Amino acid sequence: MEQTLIFIAIIAAVVATGFVVPAFRPYVRPMPFVAFLLGIASGFPLTLLLATMAFWLSRVGIDKSTIGFAIGLTTPYTLKFLWAPLVDKLPLPLLTRWFGQRRAWLFLIQGLLFAALWQLGASNPASNLGWFAVCAIVVAFLSATQDIVIDAYRIEILSDQELPHGTAMNQFGYRTGNLLAGAGTIYLASAEGAGLGWATAYGFTAFCVLPAAIAALFAGPGQYVERHAIAAGQSFGNWIAETVLNPFREFLTRNGAVLILAFVLIYKVGDAMGQIMLAPMIVELGFSDTEYVTVNKFVGFAALIVGSAFGAPFIAWLGMGRALFVSGLLMMFSNLLFAVLAATGDSNVMLAIAVGTENFTSGIGLTVFVTYLSGLSNLAYTATQFALLSSFAAVGRTWLSAPSGYLAENLGWVNFWICTVAIAVPGMVLLWILWKRGFVVETVRQTPAVVAEPAPASQ
Repeated sequence: MEQTLIFIAIIAAVVATGFVVPAFRPYVRPMPFVAFLLGIASGFPLTLLLATMAFWLSRVGIDKSTIGFAIGLTTPYTLKFLWAPLVDKLPLPLLTRWFGQRRAWLFLIQGLLFAALWQLGASNPASNLGWFAVCAIVVAFLSATQDIVIDAYRIEILSDQELPHGTAMNQFGYRTGNLLAGAGTIYLASAEGAGLGWATAYGFTAFCVLPAAIAALFAGPGQYVERHAIAAGQSFGNWIAETVLNPFREFLTRNGAVLILAFVLIYKVGDAMGQIMLAPMIVELGFSDTEYVTVNKFVGFAALIVGSAFGAPFIAWLGMGRALFVSGLLMMFSNLLFAVLAATGDSNVMLAIAVGTENFTSGIGLTVFVTYLSGLSNLAYTATQFALLSSFAAVGRTWLSAPSGYLAENLGWVNFWICTVAIAVPGMVLLWILWKRGFVVETVRQTPAVVAEPAPASQ
């Protein structure tokens, strides 16, 4: 009940602000709210495979090193660009005719994902870790495919003016899905909460696919560029070139493309390493399930909403380059509060401060970063190009951050969190190089989106 009241109060505040402050006005439009509902369905499966899974594995006695490398189960998120061209252009029999390309794929994948999540919950990692891993990979594949569809659909239903605010609402929805799959699933499963067990808890969380399905029925087919059919006289080879090769060729021939991909790869590695090990640290420090859920439920969620709401105005006030740089610094240094928490021990006040600060800075930072990626996607190849960019980001979140468990085991919690700050520095340096060379998104989608923004004056 309290969570619902917080949710309603902050949404009401954002809506009220939208009628008064021009920078917040697009939040009250229909399509940004659709983006919010899409974000719920997009955000919850990854949390079940990361934070919630780490908490579950910790509770059944799996060691930290294994938990750290279990992040590799989410490899499909790093490889989704390989099958994104098919999702982008291949029509589904009957479904595409009835619903359009994006919604046809969305409804199909969501049905399969719903079933796979029930099976994942029913697996038993304590006695059969191998089967648990297989189920997790299947869920990851379907979830990554759902993200291909949702990301493209979101970009296509939002106007240029609505894109930053729609992205912020999408991130708000994404984190709402995170909360439902994280604190919500743990509460349902825990003996201190509803006591339903992991199988039933994962099953009920699968219903988070419904908001996106309902939103898609309302929003219509979007601005999808109908190039999936083989035209009369067009060879299959030409269709493959248009479907598979041209999206990558169009992006990779832009100025600064390689630098941008490198930046996307490493920008959030430090933050991702910290988030993987947060649940194991909470368990080891002696916090109860109820304490962890309560802090996430009230402080973390409220801070996240506020941070996400400020994401779009943050871009308007600072410009994309400065917004990326400032939000990156905020996220990087927020990890130091977890080092203080590790040194303090079982302190609910310090836990609330650390979680609240991290959620606030992440709300801003993720909105800015995803708006940046969205702006790089040409509408003719939306799904494929965004999948390429988000796959590179996922490599940083998964494989590059997989040694987090090893580092925590050998450095101790305080030094581990300090290490995550140091690991974030190369991403900030690369962003500075991009900024100095003028490769920043300011116009989006209709044309190649990498344009020059004046570099900051030399100090």
